[in-house]
Amino acid sequence: MGNPWAKKNPFMSMWLSAANSAAGSARGHATRTAKRQVAATQAEATRQVLDFWMGKPAKKAAGKKPRK
Repeated sequence: MGNPWAKKNPFMSMWLSAANSAAGSARGHATRTAKRQVAATQAEATRQVLDFWMGKPAKKAAGKKPRK
């Protein structure tokens, strides 16, 4: 008689497949968001470096609004 714990469980297989699919989708979304943020940061850094070397004035930091 075989070990009953070693048998294939179709419900466990379906559940694990769904969990793996959801994890892959979440990983894809996270990777896409991270790449988009890195690209935006690099573009902003490049713009700031070029503005500096071209002699353009830097943007002034936004100050606090006065209280009313």
